[in-house]
Amino acid sequence: MSAVGSPAFLPPASFVRSPEALGRSWSPAEGRAYTRWLATNHYENFHVVSFLLPKRLHQDFYNVYAYCRWADDLADEIGDPAESLRLLAWWRGELDGLYQGRATHPVFAALGPTVAQYGIPRQPFSHLIDAFVQDQTVTRYRNWDELFGYCRNSANPVGRLVLYLAGFSDAARQALSDATCTALQLANFWQDVTVDLLKDRVYIPLDVMERHGYTLEELFARRFTPAFASVMREIVAQARQLFLEGLPLAGMVDRRLAIDLDLFSRGGMRVLEKIEQQGYDVLGARPAISKVERLGLLLGSVVRAAFSTRAA
Repeated sequence: MSAVGSPAFLPPASFVRSPEALGRSWSPAEGRAYTRWLATNHYENFHVVSFLLPKRLHQDFYNVYAYCRWADDLADEIGDPAESLRLLAWWRGELDGLYQGRATHPVFAALGPTVAQYGIPRQPFSHLIDAFVQDQTVTRYRNWDELFGYCRNSANPVGRLVLYLAGFSDAARQALSDATCTALQLANFWQDVTVDLLKDRVYIPLDVMERHGYTLEELFARRFTPAFASVMREIVAQARQLFLEGLPLAGMVDRRLAIDLDLFSRGGMRVLEKIEQQGYDVLGARPAISKVERLGLLLGSVVRAAFSTRAA
């Protein structure tokens, strides 16, 4: 096995440009080392999730995370939509190979035993690719139905994958997870309106903007007006409603996973509060949660989980 730091240990955008990395056939053990490296060295946010989750699930989460990270990077880090579409089609082929009993890529070599152990179907993995393909071709959403359709592929599969790893596959928990994941996606969109504008992407439903008398031209000019504040007020309320619908899920899973779920929901709702506190002006400043506030959210989630366990 190559040592960490060798050319084989590369983030996705570099990996696909390396004949050495692409030409290798990886064993499950080598794949697990790669996904662990990618999850713990490439994106620091995953450290928090790993710390809160039971240790026995860490490697499986690394494996699923690495799959999602790869699909995301193939969509957003290549710099050429046509090439991204080609690579995403290749990635779907690698996914098909996994479910047909062949896997040579490190992510799929690691993911195979996880899929088998937890009985994870192909659908949530495939839906994520559908979303990233859509990102290359769709940059506007006419209404809530279109936007929710996108979230069903881009966000909801992640929550369902987490539930599978935790041993849950029932429709009731999946529905609550879908509400939470869609809400998280929306909160991220409303937090990053200006970031998405730089990519020529608008996730605010166009009919909401039209109803409040705000135009795309004004949005791209970053013109904050009372009309834009009304738009934001409506879409923030929609995200909050979904968060509230999904909150009961934390009481239907084990305590440590409950802390994660509650923390994500409370963090997303805190972003919405930040947007409200700055008068809905996300065009002038990006709302952000401080480290102190993050710590407070974590402590609150721990306390709620402890009291919930005691009550149960």
